[in-house]
Amino acid sequence: MKTPFLLLVSALFICNANTAQTEKHLKNIRQLTFGGDNAEAYFSFDDNSLSFQSNNKKWGLNCDQIFNMNIYAAAKDSTYQPALISTGQGRTTCAYYLKDGKHILYASTHKGGKECPPNPEPRTDHKYLWPVFASFDIFVADLNGKITKQLTDSPGYDAEATLSPDGTMIVFTSIRSGDLELWTMNMDGTNPKQVTNGLGYDGGAFFSPDGKKLVFRASRPTTDEDIKEYKDLLAQNLVMPIKMEIYTCNVDGSDLKQVTHLGKANWAPYYTPDGKKIIFSSNYDATKGFNFNLFTINTDGTNIEKITNISTFNAFPMFSRDGKKIVFSSNRNTHGKQGIDLFIADWEN
Repeated sequence: MKTPFLLLVSALFICNANTAQTEKHLKNIRQLTFGGDNAEAYFSFDDNSLSFQSNNKKWGLNCDQIFNMNIYAAAKDSTYQPALISTGQGRTTCAYYLKDGKHILYASTHKGGKECPPNPEPRTDHKYLWPVFASFDIFVADLNGKITKQLTDSPGYDAEATLSPDGTMIVFTSIRSGDLELWTMNMDGTNPKQVTNGLGYDGGAFFSPDGKKLVFRASRPTTDEDIKEYKDLLAQNLVMPIKMEIYTCNVDGSDLKQVTHLGKANWAPYYTPDGKKIIFSSNYDATKGFNFNLFTINTDGTNIEKITNISTFNAFPMFSRDGKKIVFSSNRNTHGKQGIDLFIADWEN
């Protein structure tokens, strides 16, 4: 019997033929959300569900909250509303399923206040800023939204948590050492260990398929001016993610390697199912700053290939556990309006 996930071939929404002709690795692209900004969608271990964050106002949201999506239901019905997992208070980010299929890991600011924390004021130079709210902590909740455990309680930012393939270890970003570094901890929150120690923002880490390595995005300010700007912004709980490259290292932080040397913003990396390549989002070849596409690159930094070329924003790629599907965020069907939706596709090498 086919699983609901495999029945996605019967989904109602198929992107236009032009997409199929120009994005050769992506087949049968299907849209899963319709409205708001929807991002960081990650597969459950059985490949039937997605955890993701959304600020869809039609769902009564003022800022990002975490949802649990049945993939088949979403692909079949454009009016489908997934189940809310987070509290509905504060702001959330970066949800990830536990291996038991009954719980989700995510970060939230709700203990710092019920309201959405404010976004940073726009800069006069129009450079983009990311808030790293000090009230973010990492929680575990069941699929009914009940928080079953708080994993972090140190002062400052703790977020961006993902799980190892064997389900025993978490990698996350924390400011507890004074800078935004990668840390690991046991599944129950014990035994925290610092992984990276270079000045700059290290985040968005994922484990390799064999669980031995990490891939992540990082900024590395080197000039006096850049270092001062980074530290000044960090003191305001802000980062400017316009200069980031992709790095890998062993889980203990050894064998650190810079994979990309592309300039601009290279981020949202994830290993391909065979562990030989990394897929990531980048604007390195764009004439305008806000024009992000997906690329793959060998883990040694060779053989970069462009995967998407439809629309001006494509990011947050993740492969299904069986390696047959890929989910990502894109603004390809907003017709010039604001909004980012989730898409799923068959992956062809």
